Formats: sequence, structure tokens, C-alpha cells
Amino acid sequence: MDTRTLGATGLPVSPIGLGLAAVGRPAYLTSGRDDLGPDRGVDALRARSHALLDAAYAAGVRYVDAARSYGLAEEFLASWLAERGDRVADLTVGSKWGYRYVGGWRRDVDVHEIKDHRLGALRRQLAESRALLGDRLALYQVHSATLESGVLEDRAVLRELAGLRAGGLAIGLTVSGPRQANAVRRALDVRIDGENPFGVVQATWNVLEPSVGPALADAAAAGWGVIVKEALANGRLAPGGDVPAAIARLGVGHVATPDAIAIAAVLARPWAYVVLSGAATVDQLAANLRSTDVCLSGDELAELATLAEPADAYWAARSARRWA
Repeated sequence: MDTRTLGATGLPVSPIGLGLAAVGRPAYLTSGRDDLGPDRGVDALRARSHALLDAAYAAGVRYVDAARSYGLAEEFLASWLAERGDRVADLTVGSKWGYRYVGGWRRDVDVHEIKDHRLGALRRQLAESRALLGDRLALYQVHSATLESGVLEDRAVLRELAGLRAGGLAIGLTVSGPRQANAVRRALDVRIDGENPFGVVQATWNVLEPSVGPALADAAAAGWGVIVKEALANGRLAPGGDVPAAIARLGVGHVATPDAIAIAAVLARPWAYVVLSGAATVDQLAANLRSTDVCLSGDELAELATLAEPADAYWAARSARRWA
């Protein structure tokens, strides 16, 4: 797998990155987790995370994405980094602040994470991330920034982020929801002492929900690195999901699973620097990585474009999904 720099940050990344949301805690908002089996204890998920990290790195993956709210994902990643040492020195590590995990390592709770975008949360969670990841933390992102949360108008938070960027930490934001494009464009306009603290955006884009695409193109044109999450629509576009007939047919033609076709559609976007795999097993990861060998034609991409759903409907359906 080739490497490239993440926009103007200069951070080395690969076209496919590994997100740890699905293996850092026992429950997650996606399907395809039955392969985890009944044992979702800390030791079992730590071992699974390490196996995924080993397989990803061996395959050329050079970006790993975690968050404070992903249960023990940062701790699992930190222990893997400590064991591998200089052998994985070229891996770029990103994490996020703004949500905290409150699931108590259970799957049956009503609330798994709580948002807090205040300055105190930023300072507290950055200290927690750095305590685990140290200097390996290269990218720190506001987790699920929205216009409603006010974080993009909070001058104290923005000034703190600007200071962190001046100190050498790349700063980004993740966005979500039917108006994620509005959040991206507002973030592009942020200025602290004439400078924008942000240089990376992570957004949901997939063939069912492509509405943020033009805003991501604007971000890339401004020199930002673009990371795409939820390329498989929280399992809808993965084997066993509600796979549209067009994707299934293209999978047969390209001798690839539906997830590889869905990810290949993202990789075809000129503004997509990294597409995250949220694999929970090594086999799922291998299938996702097959996307780098799939070259979709213009006609095939046009056919996939017809699968787009109204953004409000897509996000309403996503909100109705249960944590598994």
C-alpha cells in the first residue's frame, strides 16, 4: 500500500486506516460484530486489538484512529506500541476528545458515551490521551463537532487548540449528522489570530450518504487532510448487511466482497486521503483492504451514485440502530 501525507500536516498516512471503535469496548453502533463471540472482556478485546494492529501494519496501514470514548482503545493501542517499539515508528496515531465512555463495559446500558466540548474536557482528556500515547499522539480531533454544540464558536477552546497546533500537534475535527457539511464549512472559516487551528476533517461519506462530499472537496482544496469514516454505513454495506443489488453485482464482477466495493467508491474520491476500516476481525480487515485492488469505472461510480438516500432519512435510520 502506498503512503501519502495527510494534507498540509505532513503526517504520513495510508489510503486505508484502522479505526478502533469496534474493538475498544464491548458494544458499538454497527452490525457484523457477532464474529467477536461471547467473550468481550478486557483481555479478549485487548488481544483482538493487538491482532488487528499487527495485521494492519503488516499490510501497509500507517494510520490508526482512536478516541477517549472508545472504551480502552487508547490503552490497547498504547500497549501494542510499547511492545512493538521502533518497528512501528512510521505509524501515525490519531485520537479524539469531546466524548467520554460511560458504558461500564456493558452492552445493555442506555447510554454508552456523553458529549462534553468544554475547555475543561479538552484539557482533561488531552492529559489522559498523552498519559497513554505520549509523543506518539500526532493528531487530536474534536469528536463530533456540530454547530449545535457550540464548540466552533468557543473562543477559549479554539485558542487552546491553536496553541496545541503551534506546539506541533496536528488538530482536526470529526463531524456527523445530516448537517455535517455545515460544520465543515464553519470550521473552514475559523480564525484565531488570523490562523485556522484545524488542518484535518473526519466525516461520514458513503454511497448511501454522500451529502458532505462538496464540503470535503473544499477542505482538501484548502490544504486539509480528509479522513472518511463509516464507509460501510455502520455495517449496512458489509457482508450480511442490507447490501444494495448494484453493490452485490459489482462485487461479483470485481471478485470482491461488498465492503471492498463500498470502500473502493470512497477511495475514488480525489479528496479522500484516508478511509477508515472499522473491522472487528482480521478477516474483515483483509476484505476491507481488498478495496485497494478494485478500480471502479466511471459508469460503475455513476451507478453507485444512484444509491444515495436523503440525508435526514439516512441519519434517522442510523439513530434507530441499536448498539451491538
